[in-house]
Amino acid sequence: MKKVTKEVYLKWYEDMLFWRKFEDKLAAVYIQQKVRGFLHLYNGQEAVLAGTLHAIDPSKDKLITAYRNHVQPIGMGVDPRKVMAELYGKATGTSHGLGGSMHIFSKEHNFYGGHGIVGGQIPLGAGLAFGDKYFETGGVTLCYMGDGAVRQGSLHETFNMAMNWKLPVVFICENNGYAMGTSVERTANHQEIWKLGLGYEMPCGPVDGMNPVKVAEAISEAVERARSGEGPTFLEMKTYRYRGHSMSDAQHYRTKDEVEEYKKIDPITQVLDVIKENNYATEEEIKAMDKRVKDLVKECEQFAEESPFPEKNIMYDVVYDQENYPFLPHKL
Repeated sequence: MKKVTKEVYLKWYEDMLFWRKFEDKLAAVYIQQKVRGFLHLYNGQEAVLAGTLHAIDPSKDKLITAYRNHVQPIGMGVDPRKVMAELYGKATGTSHGLGGSMHIFSKEHNFYGGHGIVGGQIPLGAGLAFGDKYFETGGVTLCYMGDGAVRQGSLHETFNMAMNWKLPVVFICENNGYAMGTSVERTANHQEIWKLGLGYEMPCGPVDGMNPVKVAEAISEAVERARSGEGPTFLEMKTYRYRGHSMSDAQHYRTKDEVEEYKKIDPITQVLDVIKENNYATEEEIKAMDKRVKDLVKECEQFAEESPFPEKNIMYDVVYDQENYPFLPHKL
């Protein structure tokens, strides 16, 4: 694995803080009804993405996930202003404002969604990996899912085929403790989700998903295995979300004390503690990073606010494929 240096810690801190504040802003404008529909936030789970990005090659490796998908494309290189605009439903968004919160997508930056169907991305992730193997690109697909999605039958079909064909894919369960409002202990007779890989003799194991170093180590090993032709791995990232399943979640299934207890191991705080303990940055330098984050979030908000809504005619352009359709001229 690439060495975790001072520069890596500083990047982790600024990136994770930006992802957190970016989504905090989304929560605020959602209440103002500037962002509508569903909104699923990643607060608390940032170490999974930070560790992943340290272990992969974004130029050829692919990411695919469910609907908690706002910050992953930013990590892969998508302009955060365009992500914000997409959530606003604006024409300058990643999908011209037609995708919205649950469907951020960028083929250019190897981010393949953003999927609203629970577990729907699991077979698609294996399909992306099959393409890489078939065309010998050397790429690896990282396929993320929640703890609720592992109860879908398609996971087992996909695991079986991925092992049979030795596909270059890493399956990652982000176990944040709750499938919407249902705790993991209520969904099955076992709580160690990673053990599902044992039935397919798939390399598998648990990972501390609140620590980006532990995540990077596990992902690096799995990616190396996949890239060398040895097939898939299944990792269970044990993490936690500080906000509800979505903005409409009243969170009656857990106590405030439980949330506060998990905030003691906040991944951003953990990284900041390492920075301070090792004198990687002065207080002034940390404040400068905080200000850059604040300014960039403001820039994203302003870009989204000032961008136009798409023309109504655009919706027909992405439904009807016939270019010479006589009634609705195409503009895309």
